[in-house]
Amino acid sequence: MKTDIRHRKDIEKLVNTFYDKVKTDEVIGYLFTDVAKVNWELHLPKMYDFWENILFFSANYEGNPMVKHKELHQKSTMTKTHFDHWNQLFIQTVDELFQGKKAEEIKNRALNISAAMMYKTLSS
Repeated sequence: MKTDIRHRKDIEKLVNTFYDKVKTDEVIGYLFTDVAKVNWELHLPKMYDFWENILFFSANYEGNPMVKHKELHQKSTMTKTHFDHWNQLFIQTVDELFQGKKAEEIKNRALNISAAMMYKTLSS
């Protein structure tokens, strides 16, 4: 039986599972591994903080993801397909692991954030 997202440990499970998929994904994986050359030891804790703040208002996230995405777009053009695929992977991962009010909230928030990122990144 799946539970809802209840605390940071659940966020960490979601983020780790999601990025394990991203790293080897044929559509968007290269953006993280080859273009951005993500340092996962630094990136994953930032993502834990980001999503924990989104869901639980922890106020522990500092950063400007918009700047990072614009820089990435300048190095390697991103398209709506990339953002749509990210959304699909994220939603799929949430649905595999969790169910409940917070699970629905994180999916909705992710879609809204992704839409804003896509609009601002692709129109710059």
